[in-house]
Parts: sequence; structure tokens; C-alpha cells
Amino acid sequence: MATEEQAVRETHEAWMAAVNAGDLARLMTMMADDAVLLNPGGPPLGKAAFPDKFTGGHERFVLRCASEPLEITVAGDLAYTVCRDTLHLVPRAGGDAIELAGHRLSVYRRGPDGRWLLARDAHTLTSV
Repeated sequence: MATEEQAVRETHEAWMAAVNAGDLARLMTMMADDAVLLNPGGPPLGKAAFPDKFTGGHERFVLRCASEPLEITVAGDLAYTVCRDTLHLVPRAGGDAIELAGHRLSVYRRGPDGRWLLARDAHTLTSV
């Protein structure tokens, strides 16, 4: 596997580990300042609005997200991944677990320091 593809894979894996750990501080360092996240049924979410959404989700649910990269492509300072994702949510207030599955397209941009930063993200997760 090419070195840059491996670096993007490692960035994606680190992102998912931080999501599952609820590590907001780590995630914020992994996002481009102009990052945009697209979620079904909701408006685009920028980096400034991400903390409230992320923290709210972790306050309401115990979650476990798995993401299997199906494709990783690097073109200069841009890269993208296409992944198959599953999301298991257990309400902290009690009740039935929620299972979501679908695909994710993430775009990464190489930052000035050479690290890959999440720039755009869109997913199709729906109830299983």
C-alpha cells in the first residue's frame, strides 16, 4: 500500500477511535477549520457547531461506531475514503438499542504541517 494511502487510513482509524472514546479534543485537532459534515435530514454542520452535536450525542447514548474502508484515493493534497459504517447506540436513559448502517464519504486535506485533516464528510446511515 502506498505511504500516503496508509497515512490516510491511519487518520481515518484515529478519527473513529476518538469518536468511540468520546474524545472531542482529539477530534477538533483532526478537522480542517472549514470542515463541513453532512448528515441525513439535517443542515450542514461546520467545525464550530460540531462540539455541541458531538457532546449531545455522547450524553444521550453509549455508542460504538465501526467503519470499514472500501476505497482510499489520494490525489496530491486531497484524499477521500469510501467506507461501510455501522453505528450501535444504547440510550443512556434506557430503552432499546438503535442500529444504523450505511456508507460514508470522507474528504481529507493535507494541512500545512503535513497531517491529513477531515475537510468534508457525508454519510447515508439509516436504521437497520
